[in-house]
Amino acid sequence: MVVESAAGEAVFLVARLLFGGVLAFMGINHFSGVEGMAGYAEMKGIPAPRFSVIASGVTLVLGGVGVALGVAPVLAAGALATFLLVSAVTMHDFWAVPEDQTQDEMTGFLKNVALAGGALGFLALGGQAWPYAVGVGLF
Repeated sequence: MVVESAAGEAVFLVARLLFGGVLAFMGINHFSGVEGMAGYAEMKGIPAPRFSVIASGVTLVLGGVGVALGVAPVLAAGALATFLLVSAVTMHDFWAVPEDQTQDEMTGFLKNVALAGGALGFLALGGQAWPYAVGVGLF
């Protein structure tokens, strides 16, 4: 088991709900702003920008819900970590933008890297039993 006390179980559940819920919400936002995000993705040189925005939204929603509910946690956390690290480098390349955009891109980059760290933490624990989880997994 991931934690050994009732308080630890509750804290781990809250962490999963906050982390997964925020990422799922971010994914839903991808669907409500597809055209604007696709334009931004195209500007960044992302292939098939509209499809990429929709696919990233699906990844965020399913990965976020997976972590929050404890459904396929290895797959969910692994997909989130991969997406967050790739998008940090491809979408928030603060080192390659004009100076007036550097701060915004650096903030996005650092946010994605920090969230990827959280996803890697959940990935490391994904093979163990999670308290208050649906408990369906592939590994």
